[in-house]
Amino acid sequence: MSEQARATEQKVFRQTHLRPGRHVAVSPENSSMRHLAYARIRLDASTPSVSFRNARRETGLICLSGRVAVKAAGRETELGRYDAMYVPRGADIEAFCSDAADVAEFSCDVEGDYPATVVRYAELDQQPGMKFSTGGPGASRQVRTLLGKNIAAGPLLLRWERSDPANWTSWPPHEHAKMLEEIYVYFEMPAPAYGIQLVYTNTQDPELVTVVRDGDAVLLPGGYHPNVSVPGHRIAFLWAMAAHREVEDRQYGVFNVQPEFKPPAPAEGPSR
Repeated sequence: MSEQARATEQKVFRQTHLRPGRHVAVSPENSSMRHLAYARIRLDASTPSVSFRNARRETGLICLSGRVAVKAAGRETELGRYDAMYVPRGADIEAFCSDAADVAEFSCDVEGDYPATVVRYAELDQQPGMKFSTGGPGASRQVRTLLGKNIAAGPLLLRWERSDPANWTSWPPHEHAKMLEEIYVYFEMPAPAYGIQLVYTNTQDPELVTVVRDGDAVLLPGGYHPNVSVPGHRIAFLWAMAAHREVEDRQYGVFNVQPEFKPPAPAEGPSR
């Protein structure tokens, strides 16, 4: 295996959405992640339920399709498409459905105790800053926050993002390695859709340049990490972040833009 292939293998986990039941695809034990883990839960008639315990890890669940019932931390609730649930550490978690459901699960180590919380996608419109569009020509996309400033949590943040066809996201290129590590999980990109993901600290020698498709997970422990969709198709991904310092570093929008792409500073007005 070439050095480039090894680097890609360490940063990219392919087709994580295909296995039935609950499959832990990424964890600190099998990757460069210090805090984050990612699992996929696929339920249907052959595997209608799963159960597990999250020990010393806080957990975020997001229902990507179907409807799923979740029992955890003394609560039972049903999640529909894009609904999310925050589950505190030390919980027994059971997910079950009567038809079929696809759920993404993100978790990270945590010291504090925070309340179980359900976030309804339909209610995000009522919360400032939770749903917005951003970017200029060639970089237009829609952003939705599921677990952010709207809930109390330790290190964990969770959003999803969609580009317009043939547009860039994570633009301008930025990095936040001192505060946060991150995982991208691509979803709702049916074939033949694909994108290109870059990770680099030096544009002349990128650590990663790879094609990404539905179900692929990309690890972002550090470096600038823009991506782009092909013409005629959008790129869509979940992203989860874990702060290195619980609560203190749990901030979205605090990052370092690649110097060459920083927007110009506004012109100063006349002195008075």
